[in-house]
Amino acid sequence: MNRCLAAFLTPAFRMRMLVATLVLSAAPWAGAQTQPVRNFPDSALRAKMVVVQPPEITLNGEPARLSPGSRIRSQNNTLVLSGTLVGKEVLVNYVRDSLGLVHEVWMLNPAEAAEKRAGAVTERNFRFSSETPANPDAPARAN
Repeated sequence: MNRCLAAFLTPAFRMRMLVATLVLSAAPWAGAQTQPVRNFPDSALRAKMVVVQPPEITLNGEPARLSPGSRIRSQNNTLVLSGTLVGKEVLVNYVRDSLGLVHEVWMLNPAEAAEKRAGAVTERNFRFSSETPANPDAPARAN
C-alpha cells in the first residue's frame, strides 16, 4: 500500500525541512537581545513608587492612592498585582485619573529609565499663610 511517502523521503525535501526547523527555532532568540522602549502617553510622569499597603502607595515619598481598576505593568508589559510590590521601590511612569488617583503604572526597564521624562510638579507659584515661616530668616518648607 503506497501512500506517496516517496516524495517526503527525497534528499531535497529533507534539506528544506532541516533549514526550516533551524530558522524557526532561532527566531525567538533574535528578539530577546534588546528590550523595546514602550510609547507612554505625553501626560505620564516619572517617580519612584513604593506600595505601602494596597491601594496606598508613595510616589517620590509623597502619599498617593491607586484607583479602583488601576493597572500596573511590569518591564515585560505583563500585569502585576500591587500586593506583590509591597515595600519594594520601583522606578515607574504613571498617569492619574480625573480624581487624582494613580490609574496606569508602567515599571521601567533600563532603556526606558534612560529617557528623560517630567516628574511630579513640586514647585508652586503661591504659598498659604500657614506655610510661611514664623521667623522670616528661616528657610521655607519644601512641599
